[in-house]
Amino acid sequence: MVERHHVEEIAEVLGGRASGRDSYVDASWRRCVELYGMDPTRSDPAHIVTETEFRLHRDQADWMIGAARSSLQGLFRQVTGQNYVLLLTDAKGVCVDFYGDDLLVDELRKAGLYLGSNWSEDLAGTCGVGACIVTGEPVTVHQDDHFGNAHTGLSCTAAPIYDSLGQLAAVLDISLLRSPAPKSSQNLAMSLVTAAARRVEMANLMAASRREWVLRFSTSPEFLDVDPEAAVSLDGAGRVIGATRAATRMLSGGKSLIGARIDALLGLSVDDLPDLMRDRPTEDRVVALGDGGAVFGHAIAPQAPRRAPGQPSAPALRARGGVLATLAGGDPAMTRLLSQAERLAPTPVPLMLCGESGTGKTKLARAVHMASRRGGFLALDCAGADAETLRAALSGQTVPGTLLLRRVEDLAPEAARVLAGLLDAHPDMRPIATTGQAASELLAQGRLPAMLYHRLAGAVLALPPLRERQDLGWLIDRLLRRRDGGEMRLTPSARAELMARDWPGNLRALGNTLDVACALAETKVIDLPDLPAAPRSPAPEQDLEAVLDACNWNMARAARRLGVNRSTVLRRIRREGLRAPD
Repeated sequence: MVERHHVEEIAEVLGGRASGRDSYVDASWRRCVELYGMDPTRSDPAHIVTETEFRLHRDQADWMIGAARSSLQGLFRQVTGQNYVLLLTDAKGVCVDFYGDDLLVDELRKAGLYLGSNWSEDLAGTCGVGACIVTGEPVTVHQDDHFGNAHTGLSCTAAPIYDSLGQLAAVLDISLLRSPAPKSSQNLAMSLVTAAARRVEMANLMAASRREWVLRFSTSPEFLDVDPEAAVSLDGAGRVIGATRAATRMLSGGKSLIGARIDALLGLSVDDLPDLMRDRPTEDRVVALGDGGAVFGHAIAPQAPRRAPGQPSAPALRARGGVLATLAGGDPAMTRLLSQAERLAPTPVPLMLCGESGTGKTKLARAVHMASRRGGFLALDCAGADAETLRAALSGQTVPGTLLLRRVEDLAPEAARVLAGLLDAHPDMRPIATTGQAASELLAQGRLPAMLYHRLAGAVLALPPLRERQDLGWLIDRLLRRRDGGEMRLTPSARAELMARDWPGNLRALGNTLDVACALAETKVIDLPDLPAAPRSPAPEQDLEAVLDACNWNMARAARRLGVNRSTVLRRIRREGLRAPD
């Protein structure tokens, strides 16, 4: 039923009269009508993205979900029994993680307070997440602050989460299906959600800066070592390479700190940081601020990356943000590739990423972009990109720092010629192309004209298929931890089956298999009957030695990955003169 008074109040705001509500509510109401063309008399349900869209949003937010999990779990424990639900959305407003009462799941799902709901303002109207994304500040949208009549019973308090470069990365929202009438009843929720968002930013900065100096701040010495308010990460020359939102406000009034020298901000140099380490009394670690004030500082020295016992030694990945280091678990080929990607990331060299479908080319491209610290990322699927699409994508005022061209071999000839010209016109834009073919085949088979190929293949990185990776067990554990809160476990027989499969769909197939297994398992333990049947597809002649290495020269396991009999493996070993390593 349409709330007549609510509609009339929106009409008054559109006529120029202030509602007496928070200014961001009035501004949002006007955008809903004037910019998005919404009708306040409608009662539209929550917008839920498709399963494919949700998987894409969740995969892209994987690093943030990991950084936020501990803070969200702690926050949910604080509000248990009060019927609050917690949503973590990405910067586009899609819910990628959720904590709520199991008894209320059906009601929460109907209200859109669940995984996959899209709370961007242009779809949901005035709401906590949408207003937070637009303003970049913590907000409470309470009951009939909401534009849509379907949501006027909700109370939503949201706080932004920024990455270490100062870009909006996510929104943390705490909501109630039913709440007391006064908006002030949500003041405690505001305090809790802003504190949790600050801790998520801190956790992300710390995880991203294990090889860098980190300087943390607090206005109180009692909380400096346990719950600091702000932090920056520094390179060896004392330049800021990462900062939490609170640090940006504390040290520069909200202007970006990236690239600033710490001695210009605080009057101390990188050589003074050891004096602020934990072995000094907290009360003595005073840092003077530029405005004449002072805070307490805690410096944390660079650390070597952690390595699990028995994990093969690998070159240290120095990628800023630590994103590249999360893509492999000790596989030598991937370690070498990621080490090369880390060194190439800050350069303007165009990259071409080759590999079978599902090997993680797009994820690697995004990780390289994040490590490069370039602004703006635009992804284009070449199969649907004609010349006009390319011109339109790159004709705006803001040209992306990184342009991802997915499946570049599918680019039409005319579009290829236009793209070459656009790359010349935007020399500051770094292209990263992905292809399911070997780079040499693109030229040999005429899939790309030479003029474009040489603009894209500055460096070629080939991702190994899953059947050749020696860290398959690590990947299985990592993907499983991301499902069902990390509580699912595999029986030895189920793990052995997964380790032996040839995975023609690579990481994508592995993820789908684990999704099915988690859904079919009746307990928190996945057994062999819970696994879907292994798909079989014709595969080209594969690198036998690489598969044997990945299987530790276990003939039976290698035969299963290759989809052949054990005797076939033995014959190929003899024919190719292969020998097991000593």
